[in-house]
Amino acid sequence: MITGKNYIGNELSAKGNITFNTFDPKLNIPTEWNFHEATDGEIDTAAEKAQSAFKVYKNTSGEQRADFLIAIAEEIEGLGDVLIESYMKESGLPEGRAKGERGRTMGQLRAFANLLEEGSWIDATIDTAQPERQPLPKTDIRKMQVPIGPIAVFGSSNFPLAFSTAGGDTASALAAGCPVIVKSHPMHAGTGELVASAMIRAVERTGMPDGVFSNLNSSGIEVGQKLVMHPNVKGVGFTGSIRGGTALYQLANERKEPIPVFAEMGSINPVVALPGALMAKGEDWAKSYAGSITLGAGQFCTNPGLLLGVKGKELEEFGSILGKEIEKIEPGCMLHPNIHKGYEKGKEELSSQSKTEVVASFDTEVPPNYGKQRILKVDGSDFMANPKLHQEVFGPFSVLVQCENTDELEKVIDQLEGQLTGTVLGNEEELENYGPVVEALKNRVGRLIFNGVPTGVEVCPSMQHGGPFPASTDSRFTSVGTSAIQRWVRPVSYQNWPQNHLPDALKDNNPLGIMRLVDGKYTTSKI
Repeated sequence: MITGKNYIGNELSAKGNITFNTFDPKLNIPTEWNFHEATDGEIDTAAEKAQSAFKVYKNTSGEQRADFLIAIAEEIEGLGDVLIESYMKESGLPEGRAKGERGRTMGQLRAFANLLEEGSWIDATIDTAQPERQPLPKTDIRKMQVPIGPIAVFGSSNFPLAFSTAGGDTASALAAGCPVIVKSHPMHAGTGELVASAMIRAVERTGMPDGVFSNLNSSGIEVGQKLVMHPNVKGVGFTGSIRGGTALYQLANERKEPIPVFAEMGSINPVVALPGALMAKGEDWAKSYAGSITLGAGQFCTNPGLLLGVKGKELEEFGSILGKEIEKIEPGCMLHPNIHKGYEKGKEELSSQSKTEVVASFDTEVPPNYGKQRILKVDGSDFMANPKLHQEVFGPFSVLVQCENTDELEKVIDQLEGQLTGTVLGNEEELENYGPVVEALKNRVGRLIFNGVPTGVEVCPSMQHGGPFPASTDSRFTSVGTSAIQRWVRPVSYQNWPQNHLPDALKDNNPLGIMRLVDGKYTTSKI
């Protein structure tokens, strides 16, 4: 049942007078659910509980944390249709998407549980003593990763489950041994509360400390700001806009004790369409990209918002087919009237730029909050001369850039801001011939895709979901996949420490049975 209250640790709380409703974008009316914004006192209590919980939770075993994560997945599944119904009502997204995202959320939790049971993420490194070494003896030094403390997680608008309350940021932080305080996204606070209730049941079921998880409501920015500035919070996970992410990043660095902010932000995900690919499969790629651009009403952080190629018959035909295909697709409902309003504003602003041409536009009447797709075309020199054309338009929108030659194509890529993904459509011979173009693309992105579409992010150890700023605030880390756990830990070395007082991961007999780097060699053996 959705109560509209905050979870302050295991307790429901509604001490504030400020309330708000979520919105049904398909019916274009507010939902019946009324939510209480968290007060300063509730924020303090959540942070205090999280700090107290950290003292216990950081010392739980990998097996205990794995059981906790699996319990969360089971409790989320146990919510059944009520979760799917609230998801659809608050997002306008279809049932298939809701069920798919629920499956991904549970899959992420189980993937981190498996990681904890395997154990090598601890990155245990041991350099044994060499007392006879000359000219100076070598002391015994051992190193491993430890959790950094309570984490504030900001839910995203476009993934009410997989990037929100129990999403990747929360799952990875809990796996690392860090308590989590979620600032629930106001567009799907009801879905967030249902997931939070499942998480609290998992806390109680597995005997985890009160305060290891809290869920705070807010329709504005004040609760999030106070959370980031709270001295008990030691890190931040964020998925959203460049403006929101950079504001939190700056705020965190103004603290007396600055803390890391891992923000995944905007991206236009450039796609380089080389002549060979367009000659061989131009029509197929045009159809694939019409679907990718409009998938989920274009509300993916990996939406292909920029298509690049060299002028010629192949690129011209590709653009023509893409335009025809995209006009056949029925527009989808966007997440919220504010999202739709922002899309329309961005679409019209870029379309009004000089020397741009509309390739295709869905102009038939649609219900309120439905995003009508559009493709623009511009020459490479004009694209470089107008930074506004580099901006992300969050929705079913893309810009086709026609470059005079390979040199101009490379220059366009060099001028781009940091991106989550970069895609090359081509053949193996073209990868060789267009080597400088591929290298330029690699310098600007976190994930390179060959002959595919960027929409769709596999949750696996090799996934990199992050990139140079402003795609993310730290391109060394990912927010998707099990490597995301590395954001919430820090290395600690133990020098000359007695065996009985070392963590299990660093003891000679390796009671955890994990892979360790011992005197320069990876092994699971005892010392």
